[in-house]
Amino acid sequence: MRRATPEDAAGRGLVAARERAAGRRTLLVATKVALVALLAGCTSAPSAPPANLTACDRVARVRNAATAPLLPAGPCDLPAFDFATFQQLLSQLHGTPVVVNVWGSLCGPCIAEAPRLARAARLYEGRVQFVGVDTNDLRPLARGFILKHGYPYPSVFDPDRSVLNGLKLRAPPDTLIFDASGKRVFLLPGPITEKILLHEMAKVTAD
Repeated sequence: MRRATPEDAAGRGLVAARERAAGRRTLLVATKVALVALLAGCTSAPSAPPANLTACDRVARVRNAATAPLLPAGPCDLPAFDFATFQQLLSQLHGTPVVVNVWGSLCGPCIAEAPRLARAARLYEGRVQFVGVDTNDLRPLARGFILKHGYPYPSVFDPDRSVLNGLKLRAPPDTLIFDASGKRVFLLPGPITEKILLHEMAKVTAD
């Protein structure tokens, strides 16, 4: 076996030095990458809004049958109302028949009747003002419900059941109809059929 020479030892020292230098360069690059990522995280834009809000932005504005300061312009707006504010809205709608539907996104009967309400609202567009009352719910769930069922009319948000209790109702769904003078002419607790809904709406729109 060949005996190690001074040249061999020098060669091994040079290799070790190169390895140490390479390790320092790798550590420096990793540190820079981590620092850039940290700074980017601190200065990045706020996270995107929930998907259903973005989808709501793409929904066309509703074509309300009446003009009223408190009437929402979009189906997903869902402004919070108490009973007093809701009464003000109804008074602002005098001169137009109004259908009020009280609903909740997790209410099974509400899900069943939703397509009927959407069809009736489109059929009577421009003649009858539909207003939904989303009660005891969460806005993200409510907006998802509106998008899923394609409601072409606005709803208000009743988080603490103030509107529900003020109307002396127990639980959704409920449908109320007011004639053009503002008089309540129909009330049905529970899910409404399309036949009943159209029959009652015909009464308040008859010449």
